[in-house]
Amino acid sequence: MARHLSSLRPVYVVGVGWHRYQPPSETPYVALGLKAVRDALADARLEWPAVESTYVATARLGMACGRPMLRHLGALGRPLVHIENASASGSAAFRLACTEVAAGLSDVVLAVGVDKVSDRLRASSQIGLQSLTGSAIVPATHYALLMSEYAQRHKVRPEDIALVAVKNHRNGARNENAQRRKERTLEEVLGGKRVSGTLTSLQCTPIGEGAAAVIVASEDGVKRYGIDASRTIRVVASAANSEMVGHDENRDAAITQAAMAAAFAEAQIAPSDLDVVELHDAFTIEEIEYAEATGICQPGRFIPMLEEGAFDIGGKCAISPSGGLIAMGHPIGPTGLGQIGEITLQLRGEAGARQQPHARTGLAHMVGVGAVCYVHILQRV
Repeated sequence: MARHLSSLRPVYVVGVGWHRYQPPSETPYVALGLKAVRDALADARLEWPAVESTYVATARLGMACGRPMLRHLGALGRPLVHIENASASGSAAFRLACTEVAAGLSDVVLAVGVDKVSDRLRASSQIGLQSLTGSAIVPATHYALLMSEYAQRHKVRPEDIALVAVKNHRNGARNENAQRRKERTLEEVLGGKRVSGTLTSLQCTPIGEGAAAVIVASEDGVKRYGIDASRTIRVVASAANSEMVGHDENRDAAITQAAMAAAFAEAQIAPSDLDVVELHDAFTIEEIEYAEATGICQPGRFIPMLEEGAFDIGGKCAISPSGGLIAMGHPIGPTGLGQIGEITLQLRGEAGARQQPHARTGLAHMVGVGAVCYVHILQRV
């Protein structure tokens, strides 16, 4: 019988760090990753030798990128694992780090995500099967079609859906680690370059690079290293799944709904208990579909609640206070870990200008092409 993470040893996030997400640059990935790791160590007030195991998440850098990066901190002979799981790479690394601590194999584990833009091809281009659609339905076209279908089904307008981007650009403008740090009006969002259908560039995640790191620890690790227990955030649920036979064309929403249900059951909470949420919003319609799949609101109710301010910082549940993938950015490898970092800051009360008042419970969600889904719930205890 499968066991939940919550049935094992308690796991706590004790340190978080970033290298700002940014447009492609000449900065080596080693510098990006080291900045995030060093900041996470400083945040936890730990020295590098305290880390017993490391998971490195990346989707674009190729084989064995972790060792050339981490050797600058000191070669310790500790376990090192590389994770690639498309957009969910960072989330997968975090789950494995938590599992290692929960199982009692280690007391302090690092998960770091780092990526730079490259021309590496997806494995699907090498499977030896000819796609029926070829390049006709790229991701932007797929989500533009979902936007159109949602708009018709719920009688909303393209400008209503674009309000998601207005909110997330506003949040990103308050985030020093975001790739896009500029507020945008509805007119600016709608007036951006058309990508596909009514989907504009400011409603899509930008291409970029960056890094994020998270350190997790057991209660023994917290005590051994004198970590400030008042700043530790407990991981109360970790759920993961992949697509099943019978999922319709909106498989990401289907696997999201299943993973969310499993996470809520494990954490023994309801969607209404969430104070802050980070969703995989690479396109505006995704935030809507996933929020409704989460149960934060009923199908078709997201837009009215958005217009009422329910999902703003200070509202009922702050969604994507970091700016989300639309403004924070989506370097791929780091993204899921950056979400965990944002939730941690929010639950500590350390998010500054984007702080959700009295935040106690947060959720991070990522999907990866393939398709896979990860959901983590964190709480301030």
